[in-house]
Amino acid sequence: MKTLGRLVIALLMLAPSLAAAQDYPARPIKLIVPFPAGGPNDIIARVVGQRMSELAGQPVLIDNRGGQGGVLGTDAVAKAAPDGYTIAITSAGALAISPSMEKVAYDTLRDLAPVTLVATVPEMLVVATNVPAGNLAELIALAKAQPGKLNFASTGPGSLPHLAGELLKSAAKIDIVHIPYRGAAPAVNDMLGAQQVQMAFFDLPVLLPQIQAGTLRGIAVGSPARTPGAPDVPTLAEAGFPDLRIVNWYGMVAPKGTPQPIIAALHRLATQAMADPTVKEKLAVQGATLVGDTPEHFGQFIADETARWARVIKDAGVETTR
Repeated sequence: MKTLGRLVIALLMLAPSLAAAQDYPARPIKLIVPFPAGGPNDIIARVVGQRMSELAGQPVLIDNRGGQGGVLGTDAVAKAAPDGYTIAITSAGALAISPSMEKVAYDTLRDLAPVTLVATVPEMLVVATNVPAGNLAELIALAKAQPGKLNFASTGPGSLPHLAGELLKSAAKIDIVHIPYRGAAPAVNDMLGAQQVQMAFFDLPVLLPQIQAGTLRGIAVGSPARTPGAPDVPTLAEAGFPDLRIVNWYGMVAPKGTPQPIIAALHRLATQAMADPTVKEKLAVQGATLVGDTPEHFGQFIADETARWARVIKDAGVETTR
């Protein structure tokens, strides 16, 4: 009888969540993008979010909240009501790297509920067209000839573009200076205008239009194989650094405490959106590979990536502010 009583209590406690999930979504969903409009995180979120909106029959409203390498927007989700109406598609930097680099107001797996890994994107090293280097060897030689003169941009301290630059700095034994930005788009604008920064690792989607137009010069790509969008740009391995493989990823999260039936509904909407051939095509053109896994697998993936990047930060001697 005691077991039956516990089961009845559990069912009564679960009933409101089940009822909410049956009606979900009953109003617009806010999808936070923790970077400015125009960057890779924004591109992926808008394409996936638009299809989710069509499937759900409710608007999915993009809310760009840039700052601190994605940390500020991600923290806004951690502090939001756990009802499924405030979610985020956010980056490896905010979820798995920044917590090892600096003091952040959230613990990723304590304060956020994983929904799904959305996409992976290779990082590409580019330089401004006024930089006299056509390949990685020439860029390294230039940096060694002018120590401390070349600046590399990132989307903030602890972001993947920041660590990518630090890894190159350590592997090539060069002295280049980190300049953080609030997002990739403003950093690219500065490179196009030959202002303040001369080089950067950024996600392929935001760089492809500039590479194809010849307004930025591709030096190397961080994926294991060359990308179809820029087939003439060699991999870091081909350029002499076989141990440097740098690929970014983006995942969907909700506030911790969001009822499991609503997490399941979000997961279903997101994975159905990512399975759509039009969505796949739009993002493949941008160099992004859609994934779509389970909340459980994504949670373990975040834990594994957090441990991996913590080792990278320590081994590369990257300065932290924790």
